[in-house]
This record gives sequence, C-alpha cells and structure tokens, in this order.
Amino acid sequence: MNTNEFAQSKIFHFSKEEDLIKLKRHLAFWKFKNQSIVFTNGCFDIIHLGHIDYLSKAADNGNILIIGLNTDKSVKNIKGEKRPINNEETRALFLASLFFVDAVVLFDEDTPYELIKTITPDILIKGSDYKAEEIVGNDIVKSKGGKIITIDFLEGYSTTSIIEKIKLI
Repeated sequence: MNTNEFAQSKIFHFSKEEDLIKLKRHLAFWKFKNQSIVFTNGCFDIIHLGHIDYLSKAADNGNILIIGLNTDKSVKNIKGEKRPINNEETRALFLASLFFVDAVVLFDEDTPYELIKTITPDILIKGSDYKAEEIVGNDIVKSKGGKIITIDFLEGYSTTSIIEKIKLI
C-alpha cells in the first residue's frame, strides 16, 4: 500500500453501509486494545496552521483521533452556498494525510450527533468558543464516563480571514 492509498484507507462515509462496517471494525479493534478514542469535528475548508495546531492538541488527549468532517452538502447548509472552497474529497484527504489522524468520517447532517452516538468516543473535543454543555454529543460521552475538552484556537488563523485576504489580491 502506497502513502496515498494509506491516507485514503482512513476515510469513511457515515452514509455508506460498507464504510460504516469498516469503521465499526476499526472501533472494535481500538476499544479491544484499550485505546482512548478522541473525537472532534468541523468543516476544515482551507487547512491552515490553526487547524494543525487544534488537531494536534486534540490528538495529544488520547490514542486515536477521529475527525467528523462535514460533507459539501452539510457545509453549504451551515456556511452558505459559496462554501466549501475545497470539496469533501480534497478536505478528507488533507486531514487523513496527517500522521496523527486515525480516521476521517464524512457526515451529511448539520451536526455529528448520530456519528458520535455510533463512535461513542472517550473524549469529545471542540474549540473553546463552545461551552462544554453546548457541545453536540456531550450527553453521549458523559453518559459513558467520558470527558469533554475545549481547546483554544491559535490566534490570527481562520478560514474566513484567509478568504478575505484572497479577495484583496
């Protein structure tokens, strides 16, 4: 398996039955090995230093990092018709190419609630712009004794600010 195939093997579509079966197989293995599963989610439209900082800090909180990635349809619902800039396949491969990311799961819904219910992570992470009790899926994680963690964003980095800079060129 070459490097690109390895990255591709870490990408799953929550809405595809065969991918869901593969994801559940990975989850069973990781849980059998007592690996601490960390989950976070987002659009990750234009990958930048702020994303890398956030995701690497998230990965440091456990053994396995799973990223829920909004599909193009989901991003349009949340951010508007002009987004995403990069399509879901591109965004997923960027994320899966990071050595500290173990799985990227694309989901169509506006929130990853059903995905979190399926994964049942030990640790749920979002940016510190959220309060722990506001984070989607916190009830699922807390009910099994898991932790909710918020991480500060790296100042000066956002997809919106990058888009605005590009518009000025």
